[in-house]
Amino acid sequence: AMVDRSMAELLAPWRGRRVLVTGGGGFIGSHLVEALLAGGAEVRVLDDFSTGFRSNLPAAGFDLVEGDLRDREACRRAVDGCALVLHQAALGSVPRSMADPATSLAVNVGGTANLFAEARDAEVERIVYASSSSVYGDDPGLPKQEGREGRPLSPYALSKVMGEELAEVFGRCYGLRLIGLRYFNVFGARQSPEGPYAAVIPRFFAAARSGEAPVIYGDGEQSRDFTHVDDAVRANLLAAVAPDSACGRAYNVSGGRAVTINQLAQKVRELAGGAEPVYEPPRSGDVRASLADLSLAGQALGYRARVSFEDGLEGVCSYYLSDDAAGG
Repeated sequence: AMVDRSMAELLAPWRGRRVLVTGGGGFIGSHLVEALLAGGAEVRVLDDFSTGFRSNLPAAGFDLVEGDLRDREACRRAVDGCALVLHQAALGSVPRSMADPATSLAVNVGGTANLFAEARDAEVERIVYASSSSVYGDDPGLPKQEGREGRPLSPYALSKVMGEELAEVFGRCYGLRLIGLRYFNVFGARQSPEGPYAAVIPRFFAAARSGEAPVIYGDGEQSRDFTHVDDAVRANLLAAVAPDSACGRAYNVSGGRAVTINQLAQKVRELAGGAEPVYEPPRSGDVRASLADLSLAGQALGYRARVSFEDGLEGVCSYYLSDDAAGG
């Protein structure tokens, strides 16, 4: 197994070099910006703030290109002079994609094609891009293993499958070095509890804070492999320095453990109080069970989860019950 490398070691190759984080105003993107700035990289952010927030970003110290992935010119300005691109920008959320499939596909697929094409022209050394556990679709096998994907269950999932296929073609046709990260339910500070498409952990903490009953869709026995954002950041930095032999495919990134939504609700109640959950009909497009096999990510990238679900949830509890979260 690879030696577990320190953050300083992972960041060292990018010191004084330009790194683009797309979606840097978003939840995962803003944590990447923070890590890269701490490591001395010259950071550029591309974001249109359609789902991210300026308040997630530091006040200064980075270069901002405010624009949309669907705008080729914005992508061109963003990748200019960059050695590395960490592509996190996307319209997330399965329910959003069920309601408005065309926009999810235009941003996540068309936008990603724009970015990859401009990165090719700018001769970017490497691109690490966000994929998703949703690519496993209706494959019933557990744990989820790379190479055993089912059919996508939502337009969002389809957009992530197509993103991986774009990466494969750009690698094959142009020699671009791309690595995909299939995130499994990432959580942590700065994940927005607002809006109809909020992820489950911020939703549950927001309910606890306001004294409302958290809503569980279905029977609550569906399971998720929750990933702390620190592990997602680490996976990006590992992928950025992984050997070229690791390029050309996507890897699972997760905490490596299945937790049911009922267990999650119980844990949130223990930490933050709040009412008993109420149950509503299941949502279309939702996956029943999710758990990642991390052996390939371990071999190729040296990735393993470092933050346990309990520790991560405790850390995030203090965030959601503080005034930071209330500000949005």
